[in-house]
Amino acid sequence: MVTGLHEPEDGLPEALLARADALAWWGHDAHEQVSDDTVDRVESAVRAGLGLIALHSAHHSKVFRRMMGTSCDLEWRDDGSDRELIWTVEPDHPIAAGIESPIEVGVHEMYGEPFCIPQPETVVFISSFTGGEVFRSGCCFTRDAGRIFYFGPGHETYPVYENPQIQRVLANAVSWAARRR
Repeated sequence: MVTGLHEPEDGLPEALLARADALAWWGHDAHEQVSDDTVDRVESAVRAGLGLIALHSAHHSKVFRRMMGTSCDLEWRDDGSDRELIWTVEPDHPIAAGIESPIEVGVHEMYGEPFCIPQPETVVFISSFTGGEVFRSGCCFTRDAGRIFYFGPGHETYPVYENPQIQRVLANAVSWAARRR
């Protein structure tokens, strides 16, 4: 798996993408700094079978928006008072294997509907928040030979990725999305 917080100067070269089985993409607010050439290469690799796991605010990445063909806008709030619960709604899906329901994330940024994405092939998880909002927080898509999983939790100021259940979701997602060679 190839991961990184910043785009290398030469982007993600085709040779590196060809060796990878899955790519986890997390982004915050520098989405527009990713070159269009890199987006082209990643899109081609995904369509050829590379798995893509789009994490949290990667919903606004150039790559995810291109793959979805929509704005990927959503409702948002971070006032430090929201508690997130992640409910498994497709317990037989491989990404949900061994996952407790609900996963208690604790205090977290609220992402809510409407989430401007095409209809997912499968919604594996739905999150609920203290204010009554809900969000399709675990969605599966296929683009040509590539599998894509969007997972909503993961704001950088909260210890979401330290949660063993979240780690299991991510490991399951990589296994599900990985290139089938």
